[in-house]
Amino acid sequence: MPKTDLLQGTLDLLVLKILTLGPNHGWGIATRIRQISREGLEASQGSLYPALHRLELRGDVESEMTTSENNRRARVYRLTTAGERRLAEETATWEQFALSIKRILHAG
Repeated sequence: MPKTDLLQGTLDLLVLKILTLGPNHGWGIATRIRQISREGLEASQGSLYPALHRLELRGDVESEMTTSENNRRARVYRLTTAGERRLAEETATWEQFALSIKRILHAG
């Protein structure tokens, strides 16, 4: 299956979901999206980092600079309580949207 580009709102939703697995840095988030989707989805760096910045400005995630295991500086993101609420709301919206699309695709 070819990799699919992610729409802005969808990427935000996926980032929030990945961060429920625990704090992570940008490259790790992108890797988890690719792994969990079984290589079906890919978050480009040009989309992922603006999404992380946007989510941080909204208060859905927070970040801190840390030193990684290989002694490099990395910004690690974690989900906030507001982000958990937003994830629940966005998940419900997405599931309703997907159901509506499915109904149309299987009509007639």
